[in-house]
Amino acid sequence: MTFLIILAAIVVTGFLAYAIVNFIPRKLHWIISIVLIALAAFLIYKINFEIQKPVQFNKEKKVKYAAVIKNLKILRDAEVAHKKVTGKYTANGEDLIKFIDTAKFALTQTRNVPKTIHVGGGITKEIEERVVDTIGYEDVKTQFLGLDYKNMLTIPGTNQKFKIEIGEIEKIAGLKAPVFEIKVDKALILKGMDQNLINQEREAIGGEEIRGEFISVGSLGEVSEDGNWPPFYDKGDNQNNDE
Repeated sequence: MTFLIILAAIVVTGFLAYAIVNFIPRKLHWIISIVLIALAAFLIYKINFEIQKPVQFNKEKKVKYAAVIKNLKILRDAEVAHKKVTGKYTANGEDLIKFIDTAKFALTQTRNVPKTIHVGGGITKEIEERVVDTIGYEDVKTQFLGLDYKNMLTIPGTNQKFKIEIGEIEKIAGLKAPVFEIKVDKALILKGMDQNLINQEREAIGGEEIRGEFISVGSLGEVSEDGNWPPFYDKGDNQNNDE
C-alpha cells in the first residue's frame, strides 16, 4: 500500500510539472505551488500513517492478547487443580468455578515404614514400604486469591465465552490419559482492526508471535497443559514470582 501511494505521488507530481511548464500561465503558478504543498503534506501524512499502522496494530494486539492469555492461564490452573482432586478435567466452565469455591486439596505426607516379608523357605527380609498419609486439607480457592476466576470464562473484549474441550489419548499402549484444550480465534480477539493485518496475524509462524490462527492452552492431540504463546506473555508472571 505504501509503495502504491509513493508511486502515485511520483506520477501526479510529474504530470503537474509537465502541465505547469506547458499549459498553465505564469501568473497562476502561485496557486499551483499552494496545491503542490498541500498535496505533499497529504502524501507525507498518508505515508507516515501507512508506516505507523502495523506498529500501532502490534501494540494494540499485544494488549488484547495479554488479557485473553491471562484468563486462559486461570482456566488452565483450574483444570489442573480439578484433575489433581478428581482425576479428570471438565468441559463445564460453570462447574469449574463452583469447584474452585468448594473443593479442597488433600495435604499428604509420605513416610517409609519398616516391614518384614517372607521370601520363602522360612526366610524373611526387612524392607521399607512407602506410606502416604493425609494430614489435612486446603481449600482450592486459596490458590486463586487475587485472580478473577469468577469471570475467567469470558473472552476479554467480546461477549463470548471460552469453549473447553476434553478427551483422552493413548499415551502408551493400553494406557489412556485425559487431555483438555481451550482455544480462541485471533480474528475474534482482533475484530474491528485492520482486516489485512488480521489476516497476516493469523498466518504468523512463531518467534515472538503466537503461531497460527488461534491462541490456545492444552491440547487434544498430546498430553500438554502448556499455552502456545511465546515467553513474552509470561514475563509479568515471572516478575510477580520474584517479588
